[in-house]
Amino acid sequence: MAKVLLVDTNFASAPIYSVLKGFGYTVHVIGSNPNDTLAKSAEKYWNIDYSDTAALSDLIEKEAFDYLVPGCTDRSYKSCAAVSQGRFPGIESPDIEHGMHNKEKFRTIAEKLNLPIPETQNHNSKSLDYPVIIKPVDSFSGRGITVIKNRNKKLFDSAIELARKNSATEEYLLEKFVSGELYSHSAFLKNKRAIKNFFVKEDSTVNSFVVDTSRVIFSPPPEMQRQIINAVEKLARYLRLKDGLIHSQFIWDGCNIYLIDRNRRIAGDLYSQLIELSTGHPYVENYVRPFLDMPYKNIEDSDTRIPIMRHTVSVSKEQNFNHISFKESLFLESWVALSSAGDRIKASPDGSVGILFARAKSQAELLTLYEATIRRQLYEVVD
Repeated sequence: MAKVLLVDTNFASAPIYSVLKGFGYTVHVIGSNPNDTLAKSAEKYWNIDYSDTAALSDLIEKEAFDYLVPGCTDRSYKSCAAVSQGRFPGIESPDIEHGMHNKEKFRTIAEKLNLPIPETQNHNSKSLDYPVIIKPVDSFSGRGITVIKNRNKKLFDSAIELARKNSATEEYLLEKFVSGELYSHSAFLKNKRAIKNFFVKEDSTVNSFVVDTSRVIFSPPPEMQRQIINAVEKLARYLRLKDGLIHSQFIWDGCNIYLIDRNRRIAGDLYSQLIELSTGHPYVENYVRPFLDMPYKNIEDSDTRIPIMRHTVSVSKEQNFNHISFKESLFLESWVALSSAGDRIKASPDGSVGILFARAKSQAELLTLYEATIRRQLYEVVD
């Protein structure tokens, strides 16, 4: 029986674990937090910090794993790329991983390929084209990001300090802030082509840099589709990307897209379940299959169109958690509790109460529910 190491123990990787177990493999998980979902529930758990690539490599050698599967974090994929050395299918080299995930390195590639990205700004605060955004080159979950609307030397300096503080390399980017709507695009690559595409509308209700509300868009604007698929395929050809998932975030201003982020792993907060509940597509299984040297499953099948909303219940300021008081009625397709009554909930993105998936009777009803959520009128987190 083949042995697989899943490099993540977070709750968002639980669907990946389930798929691997369903294949009949012996599945081990690795992570440094023994209180994580998979650390507590998996049969084979290694309490090791997988960012320590030497320790990760030692474990791989010791246990002789047949396959290596990244979880739902950038750090997970980065570590897998560092230790794989071409031994495991589906995993890119460290150079390609760095080019994909490091914002500064990706900017260099994007400029060479003429990919649509926000323009960089001069680091002299006196000559900036406001508004601007300052962000770490290698952070996640919106950490260390600041938008500055007008000239303010004190705010500018503190924003740079914050960005550096949230970067492992103390490096940051300074870009022109682009207005528009945020979307994500998930595509499965086959021979550098995006053969299966999903579009998701993404919004923030608590922290403006952390997505907490989303829904699948079944009929996105044709020009938006054309631009993002063209950009992804151009990148795939240039980097010679392996078959597998590529996930991107972008701003759509009504005419043009602007790439914000991209990676080769599943997004967190059970993004995978939004896709599967809405479309019926085996999204997680097709994410896993290239790492197991397997072809995609049902990749050309038509999808269902079920009106589902995903929302992460979180708070803007740290508080105690007693219960959730709903102000609107809704049909809960699924609820994943991440906190218990009596817990102290940290402000987003460091804490959350849980993740809900709500089903509507129609797309119109879903839009009404979605807009109520965006306006923070769906519920109240009571302390």
